Amino acid sequence: MNMIVAFGASNSSKSINQKLALWASGQLENSEVRLLDLNDYEMPIYSIDREQKYGIPEKAYQLKEVLRDSDGIIISFAEHNGSYTAAFKNILDWVSRIERTIWLNKPMFLLATSPGPRGAIRVLSSAQNAFPYQGGQVEATFSLPSFSKNFNIDHGIGDSGLKNEFEKQLANFESAIQVRKNELSPTNSL
Repeated sequence: MNMIVAFGASNSSKSINQKLALWASGQLENSEVRLLDLNDYEMPIYSIDREQKYGIPEKAYQLKEVLRDSDGIIISFAEHNGSYTAAFKNILDWVSRIERTIWLNKPMFLLATSPGPRGAIRVLSSAQNAFPYQGGQVEATFSLPSFSKNFNIDHGIGDSGLKNEFEKQLANFESAIQVRKNELSPTNSL
């Protein structure tokens, strides 16, 4: 069984990206999902002065261990002014101080959605470009435009073209997880 970590990169209690991450992770076969809430990892705003005075917060280490214990990571990005939310960026900054390979070379499925027609594509593109330099193996990406028009919590993605694209990306992600597990399998070291 695969262990998947999933979360919306927002601290909103009504986050549509949290809803998308939850639904997307539920489409995986043979997987146990740990859905995270960024509010559980809230930390002071990162600064080098704060780090030198107080050290790295325990919540950063806790998140790093959750990531370490996973076989794959799903993140759905909210876009604030064309970039990450402040909550996500702050957590990312703290976790990056533990070790440079933030994402531990885990397969990643990066998603984004927004109420508007662009589907938070700018932040998704930013993450897709940056994460490989932070130890992320971005295996799949998907942007869902106009969330309330194209998504229903009970039925998922309504538009057939969007749903087909999502399923293709999900299959890429699942395949990458299996390949990585096979590569790390003790029987392959013989």
